[in-house]
Amino acid sequence: MKERSSFSSSLGFVLAAAGSAVGLGNIWRFPYLAAKDGGGIFLVVYLVLALTFGYTLLVSEVSIGRKTKQSALTAYEKLHKRSKWIGVFASVVPFIILPYYCIIGGWVLKYFVAFLTGDGANTAADGYFTSFITGYFQPIVFDAVFLAAVAIIIYRGVNKGIESISKVLMPLLLVFVVAIALFSLTIHGGEGRTGLEGLKVYIIPSIKGKSAHDLFIVVLDAMGQLFYSISVAMGIMVTYGSYFKDDSNLIKSVNQIEIFDTVVAFLAGVMIIPAVFVFLGEEGMQNSGPGLMFIALTKVFSQMGAIGNAVGCIFFFMVLLAALTSAMSVLETVVASMMDSFGWSRSKATIIESVIALVIGVVICLGYNVFYFELPLPNGASAQILDIMDYISNNILMPVVAIGTCILVGWIVKPQTVISEATKNGEKFGRKHLYVAMIKFIAPVLLFVLFLGSLGIVK
Repeated sequence: MKERSSFSSSLGFVLAAAGSAVGLGNIWRFPYLAAKDGGGIFLVVYLVLALTFGYTLLVSEVSIGRKTKQSALTAYEKLHKRSKWIGVFASVVPFIILPYYCIIGGWVLKYFVAFLTGDGANTAADGYFTSFITGYFQPIVFDAVFLAAVAIIIYRGVNKGIESISKVLMPLLLVFVVAIALFSLTIHGGEGRTGLEGLKVYIIPSIKGKSAHDLFIVVLDAMGQLFYSISVAMGIMVTYGSYFKDDSNLIKSVNQIEIFDTVVAFLAGVMIIPAVFVFLGEEGMQNSGPGLMFIALTKVFSQMGAIGNAVGCIFFFMVLLAALTSAMSVLETVVASMMDSFGWSRSKATIIESVIALVIGVVICLGYNVFYFELPLPNGASAQILDIMDYISNNILMPVVAIGTCILVGWIVKPQTVISEATKNGEKFGRKHLYVAMIKFIAPVLLFVLFLGSLGIVK
């Protein structure tokens, strides 16, 4: 039997896992949800959930991966023969996500190229983003380039590919995030607004004007964001856990991933929200929504004068790094599942999955022109092909996988299975009692409520 690849060190695992977690979910989704949900109150709720709910799922998945030495598709069945369906669902999620994630990565690449070539000011024009994504040629080209870069890294393997590139990109990403966040705080606007005032709006909790229903929505948003932020319920952490050495400190590494991810998510808000507040005001900040990065921020860069193009170039390069490290983990999860299930070589699995992702990606790109339609979703949103795939993977399959994991660990194989794996080198499990309560009772209930909210049953 061929020996399974593994990360050469705990640092390699932490940086790779953090790279997966720190992606577009942190840089793009976290800030606009924080802005929509009132800043500080969202931060408080998110932090509490990260330290409890997120930690529980993260420890569980990494432990399952290391214990079974299998990717998600086969790990759950190895843990318990009747749990194969969880692995199947967990593996379907990255298969669905990869094509459209690479398309969004291609969008980021397009904007980076625009700012790099001095054309950044034009990205702020009304209709620029819509004109680009509804085009027939450019979105497909940028998608293909981004996907090819990801495929090359995965083709090179765990050590020469994922680990080596993560050790370079993650420190670089952190430097850029900190630098842009500090710069954002120094900005002054024409109406007297400052970046520091925007920071206060972002970090100071306030429930003024918020009803109980509004606060409930904040909790649902924060829970949904955690799936994006820590890469759980999509097979990634199980797969990466399978590459984690038996003699490494699992609890310590999970804590480091948790800290790294939360810090970057917070700093992403510091980068974006104060700058948007300065130039668009609090109302503009709260109403930017998903277009915060591609539409609102480009208008901010255009109002910065001569320095705006340089700042925009650095910003989109930083986002590109984040998108790349996350896309690596998504592709690796699918490739690892193919290798474990079918006995394929890494090169064969990578090439086949990349071709499939490209074909599906072309269809998604054409969903904004040739195959355009609008379909109402249960959560009230109007969707095209990309939105439908995102809804199925993130709003349906991921909560189901997480609920299944909680039931499996909490009630079937019992929490001690994970606790024993996580502490087999004598590590202290500081949150053990909290973990047991979360995995058995609290997390399943929260996840079920989130699932009902995704289906539009709970509003």
